[in-house]
Amino acid sequence: MPIYNWQGRTRDGAKKKGALEAANEAAVTAQLRSQGILPTKVKLKPKDVEEIFTFLQKRVKTKDLVIFTRQFAVMIDAGLPLVQCLQILGDQSENPTLARTIREVRNEVEAGATFAESLAKHPKIFDDLYVNLVAAGEVGGILDTILNRLAIQLEKSDKLARQFKGAMIYPITVSTIAVGVVVLLLVKVIPVFEKMFADFGGSLPGPTQTVIDLSNWMQANVLYCIAGVIAVIVVHSQARARSVAYRYQTDKLKLMLPLFGNIIKKVAVARFTRTLGTMIASGVPILDALDIVSKTAGNMIIEEELQETRASISEGKTIAEPLMNSKVFPGMMVQMIAVGEETGNMEVMLNKIADFYDDEVDVAVAALTSMLEPVLMVFMGGAIGSILIAMYLPIFTIADTIG
Repeated sequence: MPIYNWQGRTRDGAKKKGALEAANEAAVTAQLRSQGILPTKVKLKPKDVEEIFTFLQKRVKTKDLVIFTRQFAVMIDAGLPLVQCLQILGDQSENPTLARTIREVRNEVEAGATFAESLAKHPKIFDDLYVNLVAAGEVGGILDTILNRLAIQLEKSDKLARQFKGAMIYPITVSTIAVGVVVLLLVKVIPVFEKMFADFGGSLPGPTQTVIDLSNWMQANVLYCIAGVIAVIVVHSQARARSVAYRYQTDKLKLMLPLFGNIIKKVAVARFTRTLGTMIASGVPILDALDIVSKTAGNMIIEEELQETRASISEGKTIAEPLMNSKVFPGMMVQMIAVGEETGNMEVMLNKIADFYDDEVDVAVAALTSMLEPVLMVFMGGAIGSILIAMYLPIFTIADTIG
């Protein structure tokens, strides 16, 4: 529904202005008159720059979605109508993209769509997991309970994502700084030494000549190197977006990485078990739950294994049976799932597994950081130290000649 900017006067002559959401100008005029305001100007609000250029839209972070979900649960529990809840949350949201989306959802609900159907029209913000849990809450009449579970699920998933990013950011940052310092030395510092050595004449030691040759090459090709790195990043991201085969192979490679592959697997286990536990506890059928969990796994290898598990369950097997041959999910997790199936406490067991692997990710990230820190420092110090030593070798030779 469009938004109109208006200006008007009250009965005592005071000037007022504001914005209203309405079907047309006549509806705005009628609404203002009912409030005792005589409209003098009503104009359709122009679109924001973010609405025209979608790439400028502020991203909706998990934190924003958690706040929205928790506040929504409190309002529903207090007995407020759904449309009124959306009106309040849309007006008070600090994220403009989320606020606009909430208003659109409210309009769709007012037009007769269910809440879940309205959310499904905005997949960039509300994923399949969110939509299906809300649908289960609407059908079961426990929307407030479902929203609270969703908020917890989002918080746990966000924590896992931040842990994994923390493990990746440290080595990438240190390595980037080390490469940047080396390039700066080769491009800016070494040429000064080279000119000084040329003025003195004579032959240079082997290490020094090697560094000078590398400096000359870097000066001539530094822009090509930067362009090459950018090109590799762009081609990789485009290939992952467009090629299923390339995405499959890179996802497979991630799980095989010497240090990070183990963390990726533990993150996958924690995410899978917690999401599946939340969906089962919310009354989502197991086959639907596995289908949604596989699509939100974020890795095609894991998605493939979960789809195979789903197919086996549809043939009458238990969850644990197909997972026993898994190369991603560990045996302990499979055994605990089997116990949960036998005892009928599946969702409880899945949440216990998720809590255990959350802690395992914490330990693995801490161990990885403590191990990589000295290795990266040695690499950085060794690279810079080697260059400095190579530059000082001729100075010692010159000093001996002068002596």
